[in-house]
Amino acid sequence: MEQDNETSGGDFILLGFSDQPQLEVILFVVVLISYLLTLVGNTAIILVSRLDSKLHTPMYFFLTNLSFLDLCFTTSTVPQLLWNLKGPAKTITSTGCAIQLYVSLSLGSTECVLLTIMAFDRYVAVCRPLNYTTIMHPSFCKALAGMAWLSGVGNTLIQGTITLRLPRCGHHQLHHFLCEVPAMIKLACVDIRANEVQLFVATLVLLLLPVSLILVSYGFIAQAVIKIKSVQAWHKALGTCGSHLVVVSLFFGTSSAIYIQPKRSYGHIQGKFLTLFYTVVTPTLNPLIYTLRNKDVKGALKRLLRREQIS
Repeated sequence: MEQDNETSGGDFILLGFSDQPQLEVILFVVVLISYLLTLVGNTAIILVSRLDSKLHTPMYFFLTNLSFLDLCFTTSTVPQLLWNLKGPAKTITSTGCAIQLYVSLSLGSTECVLLTIMAFDRYVAVCRPLNYTTIMHPSFCKALAGMAWLSGVGNTLIQGTITLRLPRCGHHQLHHFLCEVPAMIKLACVDIRANEVQLFVATLVLLLLPVSLILVSYGFIAQAVIKIKSVQAWHKALGTCGSHLVVVSLFFGTSSAIYIQPKRSYGHIQGKFLTLFYTVVTPTLNPLIYTLRNKDVKGALKRLLRREQIS
């Protein structure tokens, strides 16, 4: 490929969708719109949750963390993707690639743990309502959020460092649109079976284990909801839990498909679209899901807008 000769020694070539120029034009517009919506939607949720005193609850504390995480997650990948989609240059420096790998992996890992913590919060709210404020104390919530962020940092320091230290023997063409572990280890010119095992173990811990814990939490929630006789309480429980379940399904469904079977996914157009979905589309949909299905957020938005009009 001609781009090989046009790049400096350490730069990587993100092939992405370069074999489909017409698709790149469409994707540029779609990704740009999605990114702008992500910025607006998640910033709005953070501001509303902070400014409205009625939303100063554990659920919205974790939702604020999720929105901030999504802002950082998309910003770590989308600007470079847009740059590569708009022109012939598909390169990223080795330093830029390393930063993208570390940051996106850390934030993705953090989201896995954070979504699990949010499921636990919903379990306590529905199954232990009388003890909710005692269990979900602000200091405990901060500790849980801190654990989520630290687990992401720990995972990326281990996986990212091992991946970047693999010898590549001059291979710089990534059959993907971002620097990610499954794509990076394919550039190695040594036996990568140990790396694939390590990736699989990390997937079990950060994807399948959280999914299992979330399913268990919602199993208990389902049992509790069935016993609720009040229709209003039943709808409220389904409303708050339903939003979280949709977000969990979107994020874990697509990311699991990539990381559980990387050999089948990477290098194929379907795998690229799955990655595009959980890195670009899901962060865009999260604010819409939580806003459209949540009366508290919609009520807070109306109160803030009314306050602005009065002032």
